[in-house]
Amino acid sequence: MPDRSLSESLFARAKRHIPGGVNSPVRAFRNVDGDPFFINHAKGCRIRDVDGNEMIDYVGTWGPAILGHAPAPVVEAVREAALEGLSFGTPNPLEVEMADLICEWVPSVEKVRMVNSGTEATMSALRLARGFTSRDRVIKFEGCYHGHVDSMLVAAGSGALTHGKPDSAGVPKAFADTTICLPFNDQEAVEKVFTEEGEKIAAIILEPIPANAGLIFPQQGFLQFLRDITKKYGALLIFDEVMTGFRVAKGGVQEHVGITPDLTALGKVIGGGLPVGAFGGRADIMDQLAPDGPVYQAGTLSGNPLAMAAGLAQLRELERTDAWNKLEQLGTVFEAGVHETLAKTGKNYTFNRIGSMFCLFFTDKEIKNLDDAKTADFEAFKKYFSSCLENGVYFAPSQFETGFISTAHSEADIAKTAEVATKALAGL
Repeated sequence: MPDRSLSESLFARAKRHIPGGVNSPVRAFRNVDGDPFFINHAKGCRIRDVDGNEMIDYVGTWGPAILGHAPAPVVEAVREAALEGLSFGTPNPLEVEMADLICEWVPSVEKVRMVNSGTEATMSALRLARGFTSRDRVIKFEGCYHGHVDSMLVAAGSGALTHGKPDSAGVPKAFADTTICLPFNDQEAVEKVFTEEGEKIAAIILEPIPANAGLIFPQQGFLQFLRDITKKYGALLIFDEVMTGFRVAKGGVQEHVGITPDLTALGKVIGGGLPVGAFGGRADIMDQLAPDGPVYQAGTLSGNPLAMAAGLAQLRELERTDAWNKLEQLGTVFEAGVHETLAKTGKNYTFNRIGSMFCLFFTDKEIKNLDDAKTADFEAFKKYFSSCLENGVYFAPSQFETGFISTAHSEADIAKTAEVATKALAGL
């Protein structure tokens, strides 16, 4: 068992002045009945905690570390930007470069605005959709997470037309009433809502490949159906690609599947590890934003030069090295290792992967929606997580999270991970 005494001491101190001892709930490790460790160094695909324990990392700061931790081009870009100033409160040239690059790479984006987080991106996209359509209702799907936006923190009620109920204290019911929450991959439920309330619906928002309930794939034709029905009723289609943008493909899921949404939310990879988000889409919609239009959105640190420098360096390095091809190759090796491990240990668990994103569900059920994901054996996952962590492999501390491979992982790292995973699964 690794010594984590310094982490334990830091966590005790943190709980005195930070709610729950953490600044984001999943870091508390309560899903795995444990306490968090504290990291003070990360390089490549490895992280090291304050007690000196080193781990192969498949969390990748929850997605941004697509080149691994502290890649040299990103670190150097941030250093050079910092020497010129940390923040200006005025436009800076890097904002323009980032906007040009996003509009060039992402099929749906004609204009884009930078923000500071994925939550801010989805919140602003939803406000813009409501302002553009002069409608209030929004459809979301169970298992799709769109940040801690009040109207998005809802759980589904019974029946396709049941409005969401607040899923967090402090969210007024009136806010939740504007959101209709439906099962993912359920065309019939979507069609029923539009038939009865289509003229009230401003938008459908979804992760085109949900990555906050494990990793769930849209069934054949589902995304095209959403594109068609929103056009039919004059609603907007919003892709939340905060997780998948620039990771599953250069242009995100929309490039991969050939479907063009009206608005897109982005984040993670475009910040290179610094706080960042963006939302963009059709020019006629984006032109409704202040100062040109009536939909207000602002941010003191939006387009921060350090974040822009980091993001641009990372995106250019991805392109220069043909990283998506390498990530697919690594993902293929990783997937083969998972299936070999499952066969060795006699487990019939479900494994989903696209590119460098993956999830092992501790169930033999095909995962089509959140209810399927909930059939997983959470006690088995907890034991598996703890065993892997004790043996130097760090996966996300929740069955409902996606894992990430980076270009810094090697086939040797993946082989080591397979050994550790085999031992963990055999011990269940």
